[in-house]
Amino acid sequence: MMKLLTTAAVLGFVTAAHAQTTFYIVQDTTTKRCTVVREKPTTKTTVIVGPAGTVYKTETEAQTAMKKIKVCVAD
Repeated sequence: MMKLLTTAAVLGFVTAAHAQTTFYIVQDTTTKRCTVVREKPTTKTTVIVGPAGTVYKTETEAQTAMKKIKVCVAD
């Protein structure tokens, strides 16, 4: 019984952590290169780009969106 409760608790924690995964599209202000990151930037050398307040649920979704953002597309 204790093993079952422990397993349920671990699975609940992993599921909750996975559900909160977020991705951002950021641009390095020096190199002007865009990348996808998991955490919101806290430095002044990178800025979030794209539609204001957009947070992506998957990395694939963010990568696809990055291809459409003008400041990220190479001329």
